[in-house]
Amino acid sequence: MTKLSVNINKIATLRNSRGGNNPDVVKAAIDVQRFGADGVTVHPRPDERHIRYNDVREIKKIICTEFNIEGNCTEQKFVDLVLETKPEQVTLVPDTLGQLTSDHGWDTIKNKDYLRNIISVFKKTGIRVSIFVDPEIKIVEGAAATGTDRIELYTEGYAKEYVIGNWELGIQPYVAAATRAKELGLGINAGHDLDLHNLKFFKQHIPWLDEVSIGHALICDAIYLGFENAIQLYKRQLM
Repeated sequence: MTKLSVNINKIATLRNSRGGNNPDVVKAAIDVQRFGADGVTVHPRPDERHIRYNDVREIKKIICTEFNIEGNCTEQKFVDLVLETKPEQVTLVPDTLGQLTSDHGWDTIKNKDYLRNIISVFKKTGIRVSIFVDPEIKIVEGAAATGTDRIELYTEGYAKEYVIGNWELGIQPYVAAATRAKELGLGINAGHDLDLHNLKFFKQHIPWLDEVSIGHALICDAIYLGFENAIQLYKRQLM
């Protein structure tokens, strides 16, 4: 069964836009679990423009499902936070400073030695590691050489093709990459621009998908559909 991890960064963005603590990010994390999601994802950035580092510490105290922390492992502050809070999973994303949103995966060939070293740091403490990658066979093969447990397929390319009707064209590189990852013994996550329209098709073509991490689209849907209902609708797409 493919798990749904809900990224609550946008809840923190809304809170930060007004100051104070409304909406309450910790309560949102509690509700994500109560409403049936399989996990909570956060992506703290150095400028703390959405999830703050202390949010991560507070959420860790109440988590009873899977906790996934995404971020740029070249920032020592991020590494220290992950080692301190010990989530079930850390997802390594090659963001640059001030980047609006994640828009590319790791070059696992060029960065093989660096990734192998930093991945071992997390794995020694029992944290499962996933690395964000583009759907390319050579990149997936490079990921396997780093010692990562999983990859997270960056799905913006698929989403763009889907919205203009190129469903089959859009899914092909992801099926190929996921198939190769499976052959190499890697777990497979996916995320970025997955939504209620394109998620089911993606899952149908990669039935061995371990987990999807969805934030922006789900929170937008929650405005109209309600938070609990939106989570349940996303869960249904993964059946």
